[in-house]
Amino acid sequence: MRISWPDTAAGLFIFIFGLFAAFGASVIPTSSWAVVGPSLFPWLVSALILICGVLLVVQGLLGGWQGEEEQEPIQTFQLLWVGGGLIANLVLIDDAGFIIASTVMFAMIARGFGSRNWPRDLGIGFAVAIIAYIGFDRLLGYKIGSGLIEQLI
Repeated sequence: MRISWPDTAAGLFIFIFGLFAAFGASVIPTSSWAVVGPSLFPWLVSALILICGVLLVVQGLLGGWQGEEEQEPIQTFQLLWVGGGLIANLVLIDDAGFIIASTVMFAMIARGFGSRNWPRDLGIGFAVAIIAYIGFDRLLGYKIGSGLIEQLI
């Protein structure tokens, strides 16, 4: 049986991501009186990511992921749209705000999944972003990415 290096590398990436998540969970301040603190959920998520990473590495070392049918090759162009959408969100969120950054990200990721209707995707992304912003800002009181549109709301 041959080792599938791309699959093993993907598992290692997930495992390393889990280590970063665990580090993030470890720096969350906790109080001594609370039985269940704010770091419980991040620790659970970190543990699950680490377990998935280990299982994916083992699967890669055993020959990779096997499907029932022939899988299509990875479409690099589509993957670039999805990755570009995530990067665009990171770049735009500080200056343009949550709503614009999320709208652009939604439309780019939709393009990565095959959509070619930019006006519709931007409209849906805008609606979802406004609902998410109002939910976080007004209902939960959690301030996220204030920008151009958020100042008008």
